[in-house]
Amino acid sequence: MTEPHDHVARIQEAWRRERPDLDPSPMGVIGRLHLVAGRLTDELVAVYGQHALGEGDFDALAALRRAGAPYERTPGELAQHTMVTTGGMSKRIDRLEAAGLVSRRASTTDRRGRVVALTPAGLERIDAAIADHLANERRLVGELSPADAKELERILTDWLARLGG
Repeated sequence: MTEPHDHVARIQEAWRRERPDLDPSPMGVIGRLHLVAGRLTDELVAVYGQHALGEGDFDALAALRRAGAPYERTPGELAQHTMVTTGGMSKRIDRLEAAGLVSRRASTTDRRGRVVALTPAGLERIDAAIADHLANERRLVGELSPADAKELERILTDWLARLGG
C-alpha cells in the first residue's frame, strides 16, 4: 500500500504550495517509478553479485545463452541484444574472457569478423545466475497481487510502445 505522505507526495505538496499555477501530478507517477526502478536495480544487482557478475556481465552472458547452442554471437550482435555500444561491449567481453566465461574466435562466415561464445564455465555461471535472477524477480513481483502485476505489465508495455521503446 502507498503511504499517504511518502517522499514524492511531500515534493508534490511543496510544488503545489510554491507554484500553485503548475500541476505536479505527473511527479506522482514518474517520481515513484524512478524510485521503484532504483530499488529494483539494487535487488537485481545483489543477485548478480552472488554469482560474481556485474549487471553488464550478466546481460552479456544472458544474451549469449538466449542465442541457443552453440551460444555465440558477434560483438555487434551482443551490443544490439544488450542495448550497449560496441565499445562498451568490447570492455565487457575483455572482462568476461579474462574470467574464463567467454572465448573469442574468428568467424567462419566473415574472415574479418570475430565471434564470442560461452565457455563451459560461462554456461554454468549464467544458468545458475538466471535461475536465481528469475526467483528474485518472482519474489519482487510477488509484492503485487497477480491481477495488479498483469495490469502493471500491460500499462508499462503500452506506455513503452508509445514512448518509442
